[in-house]
Amino acid sequence: MIEIDKLSKSFGSQQVLREVSLRLRPGTIHGLVGANGAGKTTLINCLYGLESRFTGSVRESSGQPLRQLTGLLPYEPYFYPRLTGREYLEFCLQARGHKVVDFSGWNRLLELPLDQYADEYSAGMRKKLALLAVLVQDFRYLILDEPFNGLDMEANLLLREILRKLRQRGTGILLTSHILGAMTEVADEVTVLVAGQVQRHYLAHEFHSLEADLLDAMHQGKLRHLAELLA
Repeated sequence: MIEIDKLSKSFGSQQVLREVSLRLRPGTIHGLVGANGAGKTTLINCLYGLESRFTGSVRESSGQPLRQLTGLLPYEPYFYPRLTGREYLEFCLQARGHKVVDFSGWNRLLELPLDQYADEYSAGMRKKLALLAVLVQDFRYLILDEPFNGLDMEANLLLREILRKLRQRGTGILLTSHILGAMTEVADEVTVLVAGQVQRHYLAHEFHSLEADLLDAMHQGKLRHLAELLA
């Protein structure tokens, strides 16, 4: 289990995260939602070791290095120019000291032109290539920052089923998404961040109130004005 306890992070005088605590259990999908600027990506970067100088703790309960067990899909994956999709996958494996494997099985699902330059891919194809690089490495945990963003409806539905199957196999998945429907269809629990703090933690049977609660938390004044406009 990944345990985050009272994690706080500041950039200069600006405090971005305030004593955030949550747990990511194997075989579960944990959603993380919040408005832009709520601190979701900063939390992910701290969790994965891309940000330092934070207070609080991040640990995996077995004591093993978290980064060794965890695959990250960033919000905007980066690809070196003039590198084919296949070469990108090989690079990702070799960078972690893994043997190059046959990608054809997973690619039958994602249908990418692996021998084409990755910087010529569409936004959706780039997202699928970065996802493929994570899937072929068989991590215990996955951190997925906006995995549905940029995908068409067909790929979106397929990704949801991939996540469900990974959960059944025991993978722990932390994901962020602005698409609440996609999030609540696959997640077991959701944590809401507001201004860098955990506002509330929801279990699956409480998801029916999530959208209304978010509207109230983020747009109280605008909701009152809307009611006046439509009165």
